[in-house]
Amino acid sequence: MSLPLKIEGLVAGYGATVVLDGLSFDVPAGGTLSVLGRNGVGKTTLLATLMGMTTRHGGKVSLGADDVTDVPIHRRARLGLGYVPQEREIFTSLTVEENLAVSHLPGGWTIEQVYDLFPRLNERRRNTGNRLSGGEQQMLAVGRALAGAPKVILLDEPFEGLAPVVVETLIEALDRVQKQTGLTMLLVEQKADVALSMTKDAIVLDRGRIVWSGPSDDLKRDEAAQARYLGVAGDHG
Repeated sequence: MSLPLKIEGLVAGYGATVVLDGLSFDVPAGGTLSVLGRNGVGKTTLLATLMGMTTRHGGKVSLGADDVTDVPIHRRARLGLGYVPQEREIFTSLTVEENLAVSHLPGGWTIEQVYDLFPRLNERRRNTGNRLSGGEQQMLAVGRALAGAPKVILLDEPFEGLAPVVVETLIEALDRVQKQTGLTMLLVEQKADVALSMTKDAIVLDRGRIVWSGPSDDLKRDEAAQARYLGVAGDHG
């Protein structure tokens, strides 16, 4: 099951500093959205704000029929918001299996389902988080989010710093998750070509505002827009 996500006039940041300046967009249930833009334009802040981790100065966030604008982080998670932060933030002193067990909520992915998605985690099930490679930690971060029964999943640069073969494994796994479950997905990613190939729709942020929105395929074909908003077309790193 998935839920739609609706953002209306969102103004947020850190303390008195405003980073997001009046964002409005919505993602339908089962939709997939790329959040693109140069470094420092507010992409990570957007995901953190949706989880309730920043200072909101205005606007509204709705998850399905629920207004979650002022709902605390743990309740947003229980209502169906899953989050894979850029720093992964797994429990490094717990084993893979313990990480998954403590994250599980009713209706969430079972440990065995996560192992089926990421066989490597099954092989490392008794290893603590600090003994995993970067790629394995990222797989665990995704698995842990799935164990929490998300209806919308927020992914903050899940491929950053990973070897190409690991990136390919994660892309295939996320594609499988989305196709099997119809999960609503927001993906922040620096490599526009990767993000656009994984999502149906896209928005581009610049200075905390949306400067482009539409189908991912349209942006993929529009080299002028890519050059203007993301840097030189064909080089989005």
